[in-house]
Amino acid sequence: MPKHSPNYSCLLCEQVCRSAGGLKRHNKAKHPRSTPPPNLAQHTRIYHAHLNARPCSDDGTFLDKQSHGAPPTMSQSALDPENPWAPFNDRLEFDWAQYHFVTLKSSASNINTGLDLWRASVIKHSKDHNADGAVPWNSAADMYATIDSIENGEIEWKTYQFSYTGEKPPTPPRWMEESYELNIRDALAVLEHQIQSPAFDGQFEYTPYEEYNPKGDRVYSNLLSGSWSNREADTISKDKSTHGSMFVPVVAGSDKTTVSVATGHQEYHPVYASAGNISNTARRGHGNAVMPIAFLPIPKTSKRQRKKTNFQIFSRQLYHACLELVFKPLKPYMLTPKVVKCPDGHFRRAIFSLGPYIADYPEQVWLAAVVSNWCPKCDALPTNLDAKGSHRRSHGMTDFLITCFDPGILWDDFGVRNDIVPFTYFFPRADIHELLSPDLLHQLIKGTFKDHLVEWVIDYLYIIHGEAKALEIIEDIDHRGEQHFRISAVPPFPGLRHFPDGRDYTQWTGDDSKALMKVFIAAIAGYVPSAIVKCITAFMDACYIARRNAITAPAIELFRDSVERFHKLREIFITFGVRTSISLPRQHSLKHFEYGMHFFGAPNGLCSSITESKHIKSVKEPWRRSNRYNALHQMLQTISRLDKLAALSTHLRKQGMLTGTTSSYIANSISDTPSTMSTPERLDINNHKQTSDNSEDDDEDDEDTSPNTPTSDTKDNLSLSDVKLAAKSHPEYPRTMKELSEHINQPQFPYALCQFLYTSRYPNSPLPTDINLLPAFEGQIKVYHSAVATFYAPSDLCGAGGMKRERIRSTPRFHGQARRDTVFVVLDETLPGMLGMEIGRVQLLFSFQYRRKQYSCALINWYVCGDSPDEDTGMWEVELECNRQGNPTVQVIDLDTTVRGSHLLPIFGSNRVPDDFSYHDALDNYRSFFVNRFVDHHAHELLTEL
Repeated sequence: MPKHSPNYSCLLCEQVCRSAGGLKRHNKAKHPRSTPPPNLAQHTRIYHAHLNARPCSDDGTFLDKQSHGAPPTMSQSALDPENPWAPFNDRLEFDWAQYHFVTLKSSASNINTGLDLWRASVIKHSKDHNADGAVPWNSAADMYATIDSIENGEIEWKTYQFSYTGEKPPTPPRWMEESYELNIRDALAVLEHQIQSPAFDGQFEYTPYEEYNPKGDRVYSNLLSGSWSNREADTISKDKSTHGSMFVPVVAGSDKTTVSVATGHQEYHPVYASAGNISNTARRGHGNAVMPIAFLPIPKTSKRQRKKTNFQIFSRQLYHACLELVFKPLKPYMLTPKVVKCPDGHFRRAIFSLGPYIADYPEQVWLAAVVSNWCPKCDALPTNLDAKGSHRRSHGMTDFLITCFDPGILWDDFGVRNDIVPFTYFFPRADIHELLSPDLLHQLIKGTFKDHLVEWVIDYLYIIHGEAKALEIIEDIDHRGEQHFRISAVPPFPGLRHFPDGRDYTQWTGDDSKALMKVFIAAIAGYVPSAIVKCITAFMDACYIARRNAITAPAIELFRDSVERFHKLREIFITFGVRTSISLPRQHSLKHFEYGMHFFGAPNGLCSSITESKHIKSVKEPWRRSNRYNALHQMLQTISRLDKLAALSTHLRKQGMLTGTTSSYIANSISDTPSTMSTPERLDINNHKQTSDNSEDDDEDDEDTSPNTPTSDTKDNLSLSDVKLAAKSHPEYPRTMKELSEHINQPQFPYALCQFLYTSRYPNSPLPTDINLLPAFEGQIKVYHSAVATFYAPSDLCGAGGMKRERIRSTPRFHGQARRDTVFVVLDETLPGMLGMEIGRVQLLFSFQYRRKQYSCALINWYVCGDSPDEDTGMWEVELECNRQGNPTVQVIDLDTTVRGSHLLPIFGSNRVPDDFSYHDALDNYRSFFVNRFVDHHAHELLTEL
């Protein structure tokens, strides 16, 4: 074998770790993981015995088991066989309308301009230049009429008028004389439209079930996995005529939203509905899993009149009367089944029930008909919400209290309003106090974290250090300046936001708060006492467990322990004088989360962030497309058109008619042979992002949750994680080992690669001390700038929450800066969390062929880890490992040994960050880091030991 150059003489046996931090290095991974993929079939589901969703004919007659796989009867909404594009004539017309109305949101004048240009093009290229240049529509109005004639997804909006009918004074205020308008569409039709949509095939649960992982632990994920669905099914199935039916819980939500403050504070109050059988992943997606079914009236009056008891009672009674009318079409089918078509094409008998209701705290107060500052779910006193001994509210309990006490005592001692009857009172098996779902966004993320803990930390700094010093510390925490601020002085990571304007936003969004949660503990560590850091860490642990896609029973126990620690540790804010007492409804809601997770499954499928995100498509964008005058009816028309186009798109896609580009489709349709023209991949209407693997400046936010859960025949081939190199290599790199090492300035690369080849061939043999005994490599090497990790959370191998994808980068040019990401590398699969892993920084991603075997590898620098997590933050500490010469150690590893990307937070301590510091330099300028387990809930679960 040829001798290696002395430049490559840094032997692994000479590499030692830094001892200053007391960190130790485990034996490094030498070859790919040999453990077989987990057997996903070991996840056991026990389905409900009676409401088992048996397929039936369209008249409700159950099919025998032999007929279950037969093609179901086609519904009337099937496509016209003579013209599947109807009411459009062909794909060109459909795509043109889709592009302008949905994608571009073009105004009528812009559509007219586009039609005129289209007409001009037809005239120019026609043989008869005197032709009139016929195009499908003469104007935008004609195109709108075509969209309106789409039969798919047609659900008519209706308007109802309400007015005050109580006693009036001689000169009644204006609000007593006005008429209030409720706009609704048939809730039953909306739910049937969702249930029959083929877009949800594979994302739809037909039967309530209990799920258990291989350890025998109960797993809570989608709504039908919770105890509430199983309990409701037990109650319904007492009537034997319902046996074989499909249980359909209705997930509802409502929330006021403001479209324009500048033009008169215009508010709308939409109500949304979703079939609870749809998976949490699909409900969080950008489709029609959640649809608006009503716009509630908002009575308005003067500030003085708003304080009047009559106005407050009328507003609340109007609110509940409207909600009762909204859901009234479902009431007959809460006891008697209705035949509906399902996403798999079969018909089934459906029994409906009002299910979880999504609302923030002010809305919950109205829904539950309780006094503000009281809990809508229990009777705990507002002065001491977290005291033991409180009882759950219910309609029955309220009825009993009303019969025993006068209104004043009900108000003062029980927080009950006797002048309001919740709308759920009039529906079978429905109790609003029970149905109010846990709300991650407003109760935990924006409520407890942003509004309380973040502000309390700032108040603490003012109290302890005085205004001048506190401002200096806050400025360092925020690190505002010409470049970035401290919260941005952390390494980049997929999905991690970097704020350009500091913490002091005028309007925080949920995404802003979630981004701050990822780095907040590291930002304040060193400036606040250990007890405050521990307090916030305990809350973060509880919050991140609640945000998981699938939550096991042991994780719920850990959640309860974290909440108890948080409640004890938060007393530190009283000790320092930040608070005189802590009795806050949104923090108190933490006590009801444990019950809610058992009851309704993972809260992330019932979060108000879902309804808030729907505000954009269902309220704000339609409002912007209106002329602002009597805008609501214009908005409803826009919503209907969008729904119709979406429904038609779903049917066309199901038939395979929207593959390729418009031009390739037209070319094929007018030719007997397939077109050979280049057809770049087209973005579909579901907004699935297409990325270019060889792009140097891909979007920073490239984490992704797939909306598609694998079907049962592919699940057994999935592993916990899978990391693949990008589709294309970069041609500008040298292909030989020696030239490549010089090009990337990594002189140890050839020796490390030969060591890797030796351990791959002889995995059970120690590395030879004689360099000449290592195998030589003279092949070609391909270099890549990124790899894609695809993985499930450990508790979610069944795929209930969908896969997560993220891009791992090692590139010299990313938004003008070099980027070398860090990854988790498996050392011992039998050990949990960081006990079985270490951190490596990817200096090179490459592939090569050796002895007819293809290898995908990474050249990494190692970080050494301590023996246990930091006591305050709960995060592991790592330091860059260096050899005796002070150079970072390098090793070539198989890409299969990596799990996913990791995120490191610099340990700032109390040292100020330079004003001109750039987050791109964080990994190069700091030696010690926290392994960030709060960067997302997958990382938190991976690093949390149960």
